[in-house]
Amino acid sequence: MTEQTHRFKAVIAGKTYTIVGQTSDEHMRAVTEVLNQQFTQLKQLSPNLSKEDAAILMAFNAISDQLKLAAAQDDADQAQSAATSDSPETGE
Repeated sequence: MTEQTHRFKAVIAGKTYTIVGQTSDEHMRAVTEVLNQQFTQLKQLSPNLSKEDAAILMAFNAISDQLKLAAAQDDADQAQSAATSDSPETGE
């Protein structure tokens, strides 16, 4: 069953965006909250940082985290595969 696409209004860094997606409103609210927290932290650390530069840095960090998670999952999958193929077979 496919999820229905819907619109969600998110206020990010003081600007309203309409996000179109298939995830729940709860998920969209959580993403919006984390995004605003990260934006606020960046602006506190670098007050002269433009909104555009802050957005680029947050996108870079998000993709970096995504790649790290994918690599960790690949490592876990390979370890599981190796453990399964190394286990002795029974029933001989």
